[in-house]
Amino acid sequence: MATSSRTSSTRRVPTWLRVLIPAVLILGWLAALGLGGPTFGRLSSVVSNDQTSFLPASADSTEVQSLLPEFLGADEVPAIVVLATEGELDEGDLEQVEQLRQEIAELEGVVEVSPVIPSDDGQAAQVVALLDGSGSTEELTETVEAVRLALEEAELPAGATAAVTGPAGFSADISAAFAGIDGILLLVALGAVLVILIVVYRSPLLPILVLLTSVAALCLAILVVFLLAQAGVLTLSGQTQGILFILVVGAATDYGLLYTARYREALGQERSRWRATLQALRGSFEPIIASGGTVIAGLLCLLLSDLVSNQQLGPVAAIGIAAAILAGLTLLPALLLAFGRVAFWPFAPTPERPRTKPEGKGLWNAVAQLVDRRARAVWIASALVLGVGAVGLVQLQANGVPSSEFVVGESQARDGQELLSAHYPGGSGSPTQILAPEGELDAVAEAAAEVDGVDGVAVASEDSPAGSIPLPVDPASPFAAATPTVVEGQVLIQATLVDAPDSDAAQETVRELRERVAAVTPDAIVGGPTATAIDTNDASQRDRALIIPVVLAVILLILMALLRSIVSAVLLIATTVLSYGTALGVGAVILTALGVPAMDPSVPLFAFVFLVALGVDYNIFLMTRVREEVGRLGHREGVLRGLRVTGGVITSAGVVLAATFAALGVIPVLFLLQLAIIVALGVLIDTTIVRSLLVPALALEIGPRTWWPSRLGREGAPLDRAGRRS
Repeated sequence: MATSSRTSSTRRVPTWLRVLIPAVLILGWLAALGLGGPTFGRLSSVVSNDQTSFLPASADSTEVQSLLPEFLGADEVPAIVVLATEGELDEGDLEQVEQLRQEIAELEGVVEVSPVIPSDDGQAAQVVALLDGSGSTEELTETVEAVRLALEEAELPAGATAAVTGPAGFSADISAAFAGIDGILLLVALGAVLVILIVVYRSPLLPILVLLTSVAALCLAILVVFLLAQAGVLTLSGQTQGILFILVVGAATDYGLLYTARYREALGQERSRWRATLQALRGSFEPIIASGGTVIAGLLCLLLSDLVSNQQLGPVAAIGIAAAILAGLTLLPALLLAFGRVAFWPFAPTPERPRTKPEGKGLWNAVAQLVDRRARAVWIASALVLGVGAVGLVQLQANGVPSSEFVVGESQARDGQELLSAHYPGGSGSPTQILAPEGELDAVAEAAAEVDGVDGVAVASEDSPAGSIPLPVDPASPFAAATPTVVEGQVLIQATLVDAPDSDAAQETVRELRERVAAVTPDAIVGGPTATAIDTNDASQRDRALIIPVVLAVILLILMALLRSIVSAVLLIATTVLSYGTALGVGAVILTALGVPAMDPSVPLFAFVFLVALGVDYNIFLMTRVREEVGRLGHREGVLRGLRVTGGVITSAGVVLAATFAALGVIPVLFLLQLAIIVALGVLIDTTIVRSLLVPALALEIGPRTWWPSRLGREGAPLDRAGRRS
């Protein structure tokens, strides 16, 4: 009867339609590849790495930044050329520096150059060049590279050490660090995935089809994101770009693994490729939609962030996950339908040779037997191992890192900042800016000048010799001689700090500066590079406190609705959070050992969103299959069979995702390196310990109550076709 029904169902779909549907899907995705592929090289043109542009509109540093062009003219970014020698510079040495200054002034993109500024100890000289920052980040980087080339080719004093630093120098170094994101990152990620898929499938063709699906999903996501960023709907940073690449490749491959496992299983039962496709889609549609939807919901919680960079990552990554879901449920099924059993050669499954492990044999049968025999010991031991790893949280330092440490490895801007700090006030060329009411100019300037850590102040005026460059002034009268520029009743006071602008000491100075000027008038606000770092870190810490509970609540509700059970949803969330804590703790220990213990406050937040959302992915893969088997076999046998049939695919998916996130480590950016280590660790911990041992063992320990209050939780017996207990 069942066979007759199935045959009649198949006959309702004409043969020509079974050919047309996959052909149209494949052609549509080939068009997406053709349109999205060329966009890879253009994506950097809509990327911005300016930290201030990602701050909330309410931040003081954002408000100051928005008015700076009114005071200082065009959008100009300081580049500081500094050189130092072991002895004092004589007149001939200074003439060489002056010649260099004139050469820099003639370069395209250089708006204005200050006079040569010797240091008080006579061993160093600096020149501050204002670069045109009104164009793209790429154009600014090209100008910095031209200045650096002029420095390399210039005749300098014997034994001089020289570098280009300042805001423009750091911007160029960051852009250079992200330069490989379109090529090296993708090659490493795709190469790692290909190797893993070949090992998993032992087939030459199937890994290529799965990888092609991932690349197609990425092309579609890139195309949509590029168009939205070009239209000004989204703001894209280099970090967001890298995360998007990795997330799409990893998620699309995971969904591909899940579908392929179902399709292979169906081919072992069905002779017809069409019926096998329909069976595989029925088995994988719900978990893929549910898991992808859960990830998207978790990512969209980032819209609650105060930081625009965090806000934008949410929809950008959600677009990527949506593309991965679409490709996994359309392109891959179409490709596998077209190739059929050939895709699995030389181990193609057939009803006569289903290529599945017989009951009682294989690794996952052994794991299921262990969990069955020693459920309590397994979950207690697993929880203890995870708890020990979480102890490393005491070493976590997520309060921000200096911007000079943002780039891992060589950084000329960092070297130049060290030269500056050795011979000049550390804040030279990167002033802290204060907006104050015109009538309070003297009082605010005096209050600022009296703050420990402030080397001197200057007022922006039409008489300023070099726009935003606060040159040395008479300490007895630092502002009286200037005719201030007034914009909307406000004046701009620039304070040069003693310490480097990205140092902890500079941040303490700016916090005190804010208190002092606010005591004079609440209308005085402080911005600049150091204030931007403070506002960013403060906003990131507020985001953590708000978004993490919201993500947990949203995912908990989704799990309750999907599994129709409160107990199982709470169980899955609790084990995922424990896994996250372990990953963060072990990651903190590893990063401390590597000498980079401090991290941006956004790292734990992003790691949480990815690990909890993606960890729930594997929960859903496991528990939807377990629930299906429990309905047929009863609770204990259903849990064990669900573990046996999903263990391989979940572990493979975890290894793939861990490898793709680990690929982020090839980009020499500290934020991405730390995120790569923590997320890769977390995914491996989640798939090898939590999903394979802890969750199944706890489900057996709790018993059928795992499914409370659904019908499955009332008794351990299976359901019949009508949903009644047998």
